[in-house]
Amino acid sequence: MGSSLVDPWQSACYLRSSRPSSTVGTSDVSGSTASQRDDREARERVPNPPKDSSATKGEENELLEWVKSFAIAVLLFFVIRTFLIQAFTIPSGSMENTLRVGDYLMANNAIFGAQIPFTEVHVPAFREPAFGDIVVFRPTYNDPIIDVVKRVIGEPGDTIQMIERTVYRNGATLEEPYVESSYVPDEPIEREGPTGYAWHLGALPATVDRETYSPTRDTWGPLIVPAGHYLLLGDNRDQSLDSRYMGFIPREVVRGKALFIYYSIDPFIDRPFPRFLTAVRWDRLGSVIR
Repeated sequence: MGSSLVDPWQSACYLRSSRPSSTVGTSDVSGSTASQRDDREARERVPNPPKDSSATKGEENELLEWVKSFAIAVLLFFVIRTFLIQAFTIPSGSMENTLRVGDYLMANNAIFGAQIPFTEVHVPAFREPAFGDIVVFRPTYNDPIIDVVKRVIGEPGDTIQMIERTVYRNGATLEEPYVESSYVPDEPIEREGPTGYAWHLGALPATVDRETYSPTRDTWGPLIVPAGHYLLLGDNRDQSLDSRYMGFIPREVVRGKALFIYYSIDPFIDRPFPRFLTAVRWDRLGSVIR
């Protein structure tokens, strides 16, 4: 008979191998779940990506630019203030009416050779102080040391004398329309003391009798201005502490030449708020100082 013979063992193996294996299926699912869990844990372990640093860098660059601009502005301020022009205020009436209390002026620091800060060195001057210049200087006789403004009357080598309020320079009478015309009675100059005339004796010509020499505020000299020094007087001769009392002014303390008045306020007049506007002397603003 034509029947096929099947080996029972093979049949059993075939059936067993063709049945879905729950073990294999469980292993695949478990493996997939574990893999997903591992991926998630890996992602959690990876640090967050850094934020976009372009904005932060932009802020830092902008701050750096501001710092640079400020530093440059400060540097320019000190350079201009030291070597070019500088602002001063007038606290006393020794130069009235040329300069009045409450005037704010600009002075040229470069013309006479500005001093390099923290040193005794001066940059080259364009010229030396000259007769008639109104100069800013820093005398050592003030305590504290402050800047003072006076007019150059005597240059090195000049002979200066005053007789009854009239000044003579090298024997010639000076025309001084800038001098304050009000008059206070004359008074003698004491011989000794910080404002005494003892220093006059070394500057008098040999022809002057030192024993009888007795100067007053309005009559003194003749005095010979030594090299490297200047004789400076205030335009308000009755109210000025100047070379008549304090001696010749060394060249090295002369700092600048007064240029113009950029602001002026009357400190004595009563005006409503804001006084910096209501008490302004408008007619003096921009005045060239001569």
